[in-house]
Amino acid sequence: MSEFSAAEHDYMRRALTLAARGLNTTDPNPRVGCVLVRDGGIIAEGWHERAGEAHAEVFALRAAGAAAAGATAYVTLEPCAHTGRTPPCTEALIRAGVHRVVYAIADPNPRMRGGAEVLGEAGIQSACGLLAAESRALNPGFFKRFETGLPWVRVKLGASLDGRTALASGESRWITGKQARADAQHYRARSSVVLSGSGTILADDPKLNVRVEGARRQPLRVVLDTTLRTSPDARVYIRDGEALIFTASESEPARTAFEAQGVRVQRVPLEPTGGLKLRAVLEFLGAAGCNEVWVEAGARLAGAFLQAGLADELVLYLAPCLLGADGRPLAEIAPLAALEQRLTLKFTEVTMIGSDLRITARPVAE
Repeated sequence: MSEFSAAEHDYMRRALTLAARGLNTTDPNPRVGCVLVRDGGIIAEGWHERAGEAHAEVFALRAAGAAAAGATAYVTLEPCAHTGRTPPCTEALIRAGVHRVVYAIADPNPRMRGGAEVLGEAGIQSACGLLAAESRALNPGFFKRFETGLPWVRVKLGASLDGRTALASGESRWITGKQARADAQHYRARSSVVLSGSGTILADDPKLNVRVEGARRQPLRVVLDTTLRTSPDARVYIRDGEALIFTASESEPARTAFEAQGVRVQRVPLEPTGGLKLRAVLEFLGAAGCNEVWVEAGARLAGAFLQAGLADELVLYLAPCLLGADGRPLAEIAPLAALEQRLTLKFTEVTMIGSDLRITARPVAE
């Protein structure tokens, strides 16, 4: 039997709903919500909106004022005990006279841990574990980055029912409908990085920017360009926001041309079989504070992420059409000698988006 009551589950679910309001804005910080409860009712709410601004607990405490004394705080992440760009939330909770704090899950950031201990030393009760899985699911990249050093990677693909992403000529606009393309924009908006390969840039000249109404932040646009064959004048490099190229090229003139556009260029090693070392790319992005990477690329790069075991999630938009046997494949992976070598995935969600089907799947071990 749970140590938490049905009412407490409701309070934490409300805090999670509040936390989700920061889905597109808090990066690189986690999405966090807070509900203050006293005498069996909610007296104030708050959520973290963006890095450098007040945390969820502080917003809720400001809204409650003196009424916060003796209240219970329900927070989706352990209150921080560290002074960064903002003062510790534990300090604000102690000063407000909160009686008890219930938090969903411990903070994976070692600099932020210890909030429960600080509260306990001040005589404030705390409890952990209420809807922990839900809190983690709201911040998959934040937790993965601190646990492994790597961001959470989503690979997006749009395909026909026969698994083709383009005609043999490369024509692909548009296989999926407007609603599916708009849906993908929301994934871009929540991501730290939108990543593509040089082949896609050369073929389509995409902007890779966020076009969601009210969006206040453009993710970092990343291009994997082994030989620096893309043009510094490509649209991906001249939009608002930052752009970064990963390459193995040592050409100083090419690097200088990109840097003149304000594009950062980072060298990484090659795999023995060719192509950039994807783990090195992700390690660099993780160290830079990137939580979620949204990959929009062709079959070769998508397949490389999947086959290397570096894709955490596949988001596939499946259109009700057929493109024929000579169409381009969904993902290129090396030939398999036996069925046991197949890449197995588990469907986690299947949803209609307009006339298309959105399938979300995660790789699983056989």
